[in-house]
Amino acid sequence: MTDVAIAAATPAEAARPLRVRVQRRALHGVLLLDKPLGLSSNDALQKAKWLLRAEKAGHTGTLDPLATGLLPLCFGAATKFSQLSLDADKRYLATLALGIRTTTGDAEGEVLERRDVENIPAERIAAACAAFVGEIDQMPPMHSALKHEGKALYEYARQGIEVERKSRRVTIHAIDIVAMHAGTVTLDVRCTKGTYIRTLAEDIGAALGCGASLAALRRTGSGGLTLDGSITLTALEALPEGQRASLLMSPDRLLAEAPELRLPAAEAARFLSGLRRRVDAPDAERVRVYGPETRAFLGSAHIISGELIADRLLTPPEVQALLSA
Repeated sequence: MTDVAIAAATPAEAARPLRVRVQRRALHGVLLLDKPLGLSSNDALQKAKWLLRAEKAGHTGTLDPLATGLLPLCFGAATKFSQLSLDADKRYLATLALGIRTTTGDAEGEVLERRDVENIPAERIAAACAAFVGEIDQMPPMHSALKHEGKALYEYARQGIEVERKSRRVTIHAIDIVAMHAGTVTLDVRCTKGTYIRTLAEDIGAALGCGASLAALRRTGSGGLTLDGSITLTALEALPEGQRASLLMSPDRLLAEAPELRLPAAEAARFLSGLRRRVDAPDAERVRVYGPETRAFLGSAHIISGELIADRLLTPPEVQALLSA
């Protein structure tokens, strides 16, 4: 018989709090998070993932720590469609501090210059904003997460290194003035993905001749998703644990702007296996595909010459999990 020696815990180990292992679970859906100020997108994601005890999760594009607002989080099967939200048009409420230029283009940087802006008429500000509506070229700021040789540009900027960048073509769909108060102007901006609102603020300031920086930024929309139905991390944590998962929306909300196609049971099973199907439907770049049950979302596809071709498919267990939710 072998003796087993059990070592006594040291005082330091005994004083260390016990770590409770969280039992993860498979969840499928989209959570509309209203991200707080000062938290990175990944930190917000990890917090929500922990609160929901979810196995698999991802966000749909970063939102700067100094920005608040809509951050759609994808869980389980919904992560297959997260790129759709990443590629979608965005909408922001941007508050510009007129007459203030900073090293970073926002409130985080050191002030480089202050100028008087009391006498700038509203019509001139409106005209400056209107000049940037449409397709424009933007130079990515050094204080951004854009990668250069594997490192984010802001890492070079913190070392005082300027990296050569290429301009990007983006589209500003609309800029509407929401409010003007004592040297600040708040804009409702609708734009394509990859638009740097900080850069837009600086460019508008340059067009006015007084300079400007971004004082606050709030994302209000991403594709067809808005802040309606969103929740903060504080509110999510305050809910009883059993109610948190009920906030998840079906993954097909990420494709809400695509037309719907419903298949009979036999065709739905073949579609889920990846087989191309003949359908009586017009050509479409993207469609939402469903089975015969009302909520049986199967995945996304496109239609060419009457042929339905799968793009992203759910697995049968994922479909069943969504039907049972």
